[in-house]
Amino acid sequence: MFAYIVRRLLYALPILIGVNLITFALFFVVNSPDDMARMHLGVKRVTPEAIERWKAERGYDRPLFVNTQADGTQKLTDTIFFDNSLRMFAFDFGRADDGRDIAQEIRDRMRPSLAIALPTFVLGLFVSVSFALMLVFFRASYLDFWGVVLCVAMMSISSLFYIIGGQWLVSKVWALVPISGYAPGLDAARFLVLPVLISVVAGVGANARWYRTIFLEEISKDYVRTARAKGLSELTVLFRHVLKNAMIPILTGVVVVIPLLFMGSLIVESFFGIPGLGSYTIDAINAQDFAVVRAMVFIGSVLYIVGLLLTDISYTLVDPRVRLE
Repeated sequence: MFAYIVRRLLYALPILIGVNLITFALFFVVNSPDDMARMHLGVKRVTPEAIERWKAERGYDRPLFVNTQADGTQKLTDTIFFDNSLRMFAFDFGRADDGRDIAQEIRDRMRPSLAIALPTFVLGLFVSVSFALMLVFFRASYLDFWGVVLCVAMMSISSLFYIIGGQWLVSKVWALVPISGYAPGLDAARFLVLPVLISVVAGVGANARWYRTIFLEEISKDYVRTARAKGLSELTVLFRHVLKNAMIPILTGVVVVIPLLFMGSLIVESFFGIPGLGSYTIDAINAQDFAVVRAMVFIGSVLYIVGLLLTDISYTLVDPRVRLE
């Protein structure tokens, strides 16, 4: 097990380097350092001296990948890419273009993101799995048919509809919770109820339909027929056998959500004015703050790789037939 984990972590290094390289290349293909300087200086006619001074303050006055004017290894080390990328692996993200420490901003904004993502993840998983099990229990009935129709209808509607409709109905018409904003401490609960509820509702359709397919595949296998032949009730078969044996595909789908638990929801946080990592990323993209965007992409890649590793390890816990060599 230990050797497997070490090997997977070593495999992750070239992946992280590649992701960082692609992010770096795409960002500077769209905007050169001169374009970034003109945007951040915020004036129509910027002098060349002001542009060079802005680039020098942020280390953007050097070549991107290869410094032809340097000697030896400095051809690769004395570049924007090397200077910024090497620190990323030590989780030293430097400072944003506005001068604020990126690592501190991530620590401060991670709490609101987790306050939305964790309840959404747990509640959404519980509701989706329960609804899917109910449809399987009443399979080939009118309840199953209309449940699938409801799932297809819900997954066909854009999440923006749920957000705007929820804000209008719950906040404006019923005036139950604030329409947007955030407050620290326990006061944050009244600002988070609506985003969590909307996020759960928006994801139930697709998730429940997928879990239903998994359960239907399991319920037609021989071990289920054997369990029924032994006199076990349908509920016992569903919860003790079908659900347990369907955990591997469920875990595979859950791992995709793990980065969102820390990264936050871009759309939800922006619409509800919650100062999380999602809105932080959107603001950085709009401001063309390369340091913040690169840091968020790097963190997302690390979390996804860790999620994949945890998923592989959890396979051995839910299914003894799986062994990591």
